[in-house]
This record gives sequence, C-alpha cells and structure tokens, in this order.
Amino acid sequence: MSKNWQFSVLLCCALAALSFSLQAQTPKKVSLEDVFKKGTFSQKSVYGINWMKDGNYYSSLVQRNGAPAVVKIKVSTGEEVGVLLNGQALGIAFSDYSFNADESKALLATDVESIYRRSSKGIFYVVDLASGQKQQLMGGEKISYATLSPDNNQVAFVKDNNLYVTDLATNTTTQLTFDGEGNRIINGAADWVYEEEFSMAQAFKWSPDGKKIAFIRFDESEVPEFNMQTWGPLYPQDYKFKYPKAGEKNALVSIHVVDLASKKIQQMDAGPETDQYLPRLYWTQDPNQLAFIRLNRLQNQLDLLQANASTGESKLILSETSATYVDLDYNDDLQYLSDGKTFIRTSEQDGYKHIYHHQLDGTLIRQLTTGPWEVSSLVGVDEERKKLYYLSTEKSPMERHLYVVQLDGKGKKLLSPLAGTYSINMSPDHQFFIAYYTDAANPVTVTLNEAGGKTLKVLEDNQALKDRMASFSLGKKEFFSFPTVDGTPLNGYLIKPADFDPNKKYPVLLYVYGGPGSQNVLNSWGGTRDFWHQHLAAEGYLIASIDNRGTGARGRDFKHSTYANLGKLETIDQIEGAKYLAKMPFVDSSRIGIWGWSYGGYMSSLSLMIGHEVFKAAIAVAPVTTWRYYDTVYTERYLQTPQLNPAGYDDNSPITHVNKLKGNFLLIHGTGDDNVHFQNAVDLVNALIAADKQFETFYYPNRNHGIYGGNTTWHLYTQMTDFLKRKL
Repeated sequence: MSKNWQFSVLLCCALAALSFSLQAQTPKKVSLEDVFKKGTFSQKSVYGINWMKDGNYYSSLVQRNGAPAVVKIKVSTGEEVGVLLNGQALGIAFSDYSFNADESKALLATDVESIYRRSSKGIFYVVDLASGQKQQLMGGEKISYATLSPDNNQVAFVKDNNLYVTDLATNTTTQLTFDGEGNRIINGAADWVYEEEFSMAQAFKWSPDGKKIAFIRFDESEVPEFNMQTWGPLYPQDYKFKYPKAGEKNALVSIHVVDLASKKIQQMDAGPETDQYLPRLYWTQDPNQLAFIRLNRLQNQLDLLQANASTGESKLILSETSATYVDLDYNDDLQYLSDGKTFIRTSEQDGYKHIYHHQLDGTLIRQLTTGPWEVSSLVGVDEERKKLYYLSTEKSPMERHLYVVQLDGKGKKLLSPLAGTYSINMSPDHQFFIAYYTDAANPVTVTLNEAGGKTLKVLEDNQALKDRMASFSLGKKEFFSFPTVDGTPLNGYLIKPADFDPNKKYPVLLYVYGGPGSQNVLNSWGGTRDFWHQHLAAEGYLIASIDNRGTGARGRDFKHSTYANLGKLETIDQIEGAKYLAKMPFVDSSRIGIWGWSYGGYMSSLSLMIGHEVFKAAIAVAPVTTWRYYDTVYTERYLQTPQLNPAGYDDNSPITHVNKLKGNFLLIHGTGDDNVHFQNAVDLVNALIAADKQFETFYYPNRNHGIYGGNTTWHLYTQMTDFLKRKL
C-alpha cells in the first residue's frame, strides 16, 4: 500500500468526520413534523397528585408496565415508598382516582368518555385498599361525577340526568331524583351554558357529615334547542341540545338539598326572581348550613346567601354590584374556615382582585391584600399558623408568583425566586407544596418544596427536552411595550428567526386572542402553538402577539374598558400594534398578517377588514362572527342583551364589515362545533358572497371547537402554513 494512497484515505476519513461533526453541531430548523407528528417538543410533568391525610406522604398517578398505578411518596425525601393501586393487578385501566377521607377506599374511573368541554361519563370502581377487593358501580353502566361521601360509606353520582347514591356496605343503589330527562330536566349536573361559562360540570356536593347532598336542578324546557348535523352515515344524523343564545331563555335553576335518611328533598329559597344564575354551592362548617352564589341576568350584581338546609330559609350575607359586571371568576375563591365563624373570599371591588376576610354574617374583618396588582388564585389558608398563600401578578402582569401573608394582613413574603410563571399544589396541612415553574424559554420544572420555599427535590426537570431544544434553531421570545391611541401601554412579544439579520425585511404574523380577561403575553412556556410559530420563524417570519385593552391581569378598569362594545377597542389596538411593528426597520410593512382561534378568529377577521390598509392576510379559526349567535352567560356579561344593546352586537360584527375586505382571508370551522356554531361561518360566507369578496374557506366535518382527532391537527396546521407562504 502506497503512502500517498494511505494519506488520501486518512484525508477522506478526516473530512468525512469533520463534515459529520459540523452537521451534528449545526442547529436544525423546526419542522411541522417535529411539532405535530413526532412530538419532539412535548414536555413531561407530574400528574395525578393527591396529598395524603397525615401530611407526610402524597400519591401520584404513574404508568407501570403499560398500566396505571398510584404510588405513595414520602414528602421529606421525595422517594417512592409503596404502590397503593396497581391497575395491572386490579385489571382496571383507570385514568383518574380519588381516596375517601380516611384513605381506606379509592374511587377509580375508567373508559371515560367526554361529552362537552368539562363533562364526561365513565365506568367507576370502588377499591378497598386493605383487601384489594373492587366494587363496580351501577353494574358497569356509564355514570358521571362519582364522588365518595365524607363519612366513607357512600358514593353519589349522576346518570341519565338523575342523582343516585350507592351504599358501599350493602352495594345497594338508591335513586334520589326521578324527573331527569334529556333536553328537559337535569339534576346534579350542569347544563351546557353553566358548564362552558361557569366552569362547572358536577352540580352536587356532599354535606360535611355525609348525611345530605345539595344539588342544582336545571329546567331546560323553555330553552331553545340547537340542531347540529353529524356526517358519516347514509343519512346525516341530527344532534339536538339546549343552547341559550344571547337574549333567549335560560334554564330555570333551583337549589335543593336531599336528606339521605328520609329521602326528603327541600328547595332553598333563592328569591322571587327566576331569570337569574345560581352557579356555586358551598357547605359551611355547619352540616345544616348551605351557602350559594346568586347572579342577576346581566351579572352586575353578585349575592352570597346562606340557607338552612332543612327548611330552605335563606338570608343575604353580602352583595356586590358594578356599573359593568361582577366577574364570578374574580369572586371564586370562597372558603369557609374551620373555626366555623369566618370565611375568606376574593373580589375586585377595589379595582384589583384581592383577598378579604369576613365574619360568618358577612361583616368585613379586613382586606388581606392590596395594591395595583391582582391575586391570581388563593392557594391555601393555614389556620393553625394563621397564614395565607396566594399567587399574584405583583412582580409583573406577565408573571405569576407565590406569596404568603399573615391572616392579619402583615408579614407578606415572596416564596418563588425565579422570573416566570408558577402554579402551586399545596398540601392540606400547609407544610409543603409542589411548584410547577416555567418561563418563555423553558418547559415546566416540577419541584417539591417546604412551605417556606426551600426546594426538597426536583420531581421533573425536562432536561431531555431541553437537550433536544438545544439542537434546534429557536428564536427568543422578546417582550416589549408600546402606547396605544389613548396612551395606554400594551404588552407584547416578538419572536425573530434564530438567524435574524437586522438588514433584511421580514413579514410579520400577529397571533391574537384578545377576549375579556384573557392573556397571551406571558413569561411562560407556550407549548405546541408556540413551536408552530417557531417553525414559521425558521421559515423567515417574525411572530408577534399583543394583549389589547380588555385582556386580563391588569385590573378591573383595563379589563372592563371594552364593556358593551366588544371588538372596537381590541381591533384598534391590534391595528396600532401592527403599525408599531411596521415602523421597525427590519419589518416589511406590506406583509403583515394576523391569525387567531375562537375570540381570536373574531379579532383576526375584524382586524383584516377594518385594518385593511395595515394587514395583508388573516386566518380565522372557529370565529364568532356575530355575538347574536353566542351564549347568554358569556355574551350578556360583556354586552348586555341584544334587546338592550343592539349596536353593541352589530357595530363590530365581521359580517357588518365584509365590504372592507381587501386582503387574503382564510376561514376555518368545524361543523360539529357545539360552542361557536358552524352557523357563524355560514353567515359570514353568505355575507362575503353578497359583497362579491373572494376568500378561502375550509370546514372540518364533525370536529368540535378544538378541531382535533386523528390526522386533523396536522392537516389544519399544514393548511395554515401553506396559506401563509402563498399569501404573506
């Protein structure tokens, strides 16, 4: 073998190795396949955590040998010390679990079938943890909201719109209500509009002593019926359900308590008005005293009442009114304390959501938090140590942080050290908490912590995902602020391509939601949609998002500024945001687009039509096109009824502005959307045709508001990507 030949071989090998090394080090572009096929950027988390009664352990739902299992973990070490439930051994592929009060029994849910956004039904089992014996409820028929009683002896549930209870000792089931009927009467479960807009599906609660059940009854008889066709069989099938559109009749709602010994059902006195909402039930520490929330139809008065569970006699405890609306979400942290004399609640009555401490009769003891920032949620009340834990926006409206304050309002302390967004699961004894932390650049890190904030153990750090991300060209999410037309500063973010060149001109795609109380601009992990944006950035687009007036985390006045005139200020702000971006030297002002889903689809449609001089293209996915077609609770909260405020419904409907369309418009909707009905798209299409406007549209047969299932998500985002490349 000649030395020249040897040298050539060595040189070729070295060059090949160098080439491979360079390829390995060259960051990859994010592909659609990475995002929607391979799950390259899917994060891990810690699920199904239940704190155990002695405070020294918690349980967690995990997968073992392809089957679910519930493991017991010691808090002080974070180490697994045993298996409490083994799905493989039990022969139950459960997806959810709960324990009774003394942790002697577990309730397992399997074969769970979604109905709407929060409602479901499934097959339930009760398992004795000591013996391993299992008991199937209702003979394996599908039931909803199975809930163990506080005294460990019974399970209540809903089936076919009626309330039932099973005695575990005798395995006998008793039907408690008998008038339940589809599309007419519901007992113990929410109707469609309460489920969607008041975030509830189960509508019953056990009394503290397990001797009574309070439940809400919905009489839907007079609610107009919506008819939605499902496609597939030889003849399409009709799916009919009660859906109260703005200005139409709601269900007649009443609150009842059933005494399990006598089976007597007593109605609670909620006042003479019937056209109102009763969206919350609470048992006080007294097993014969029930509390509930009452909202008037326009939702500008919220009342807290307490009732005698035996007689139904009620009294008004406190009332809150507003010139606009009282947001239930901001009054939804009511907690009766174990002293039996006081309760904690949240309210934005001073302009920001804060925490208040009241005597049982409603008398204010003190406001516990105050300032030009919002409490996001009440995490826990440690009565023994007289401390209260909460998440707030005090550091920034774009972040969420954990604080502790004494029950006298003093000694406030920050417990979350890192810039970003926290959510917290605190133990019932308030000795420990599990923190889920993210920021804009990093997936969730889950840690086990002492109440004072000290980290005991990292439960999930997503290091494998972070390592994968390091091999990709990812644009950084940069936050900015600019003043809109009236001088109000608005928050936004901008994602540039990883190989950004300030001397080039880039097209911009704005991502919008913009609805009341919502928020897109957060220092937190964005998930799948953010990585689609990263794919577009890799293809040479700038991605931006702006939280317009009316969005959340900045106080009542900012949020309520859009009251009675949805769409007007929000659209102005998105147009002003596009103009602000257009002035940047690296932005191609002739190629600015906008896209959104649901309220965001409403916003992108309006922005393209009204802002046709600024926007070149828009994608609207499942948009509201006229608020006359949306439900009573959401729409009337912000617009009053169409009878009282017709201009508020019509002046900023995209249908009203079709004549202004000049740019490229893609309209997408699912025909099986029970929330924002396909009817919205049909009417907008008809209006565009009448205005002689060319546009693109696509419908997804039988898909609901989320437009997913099988190959759907891949198809949807591939289609939207293609549209942007062709039109922007």
